[in-house]
Amino acid sequence: MRHVGLRGIDKALSEPVLFILTSLAEQPRHGYALLKDVEALSGSRIRLSTGTLYGAIHRLLKDGWIEPWEQDDVSREKQAYRLTTSGRSRLQAELERLEHITGVASARLRASEALS
Repeated sequence: MRHVGLRGIDKALSEPVLFILTSLAEQPRHGYALLKDVEALSGSRIRLSTGTLYGAIHRLLKDGWIEPWEQDDVSREKQAYRLTTSGRSRLQAELERLEHITGVASARLRASEALS
């Protein structure tokens, strides 16, 4: 049996990918800025290695969820990335999925506490 989520999405995003997309939803960033922002957004729970980050970036580029972004300051030779319309839609769908899960779980928890 195939499980299908909200809007036909088959698979939940990993937490690191969720935070990478969230970081890029605010503004374009280069790799080091992404590493630091993901760490800050996650409350220091997620500390990506450069290998993990660039592996995720490669997949996100391939999926069309992010794209290279031209910076004004090219002397640094840092590649920045930004969220695409498709990436923004995927992030929104994931947030809706998570809201659904937390709503259902919260309702069940409240119901069980009322019985106690």
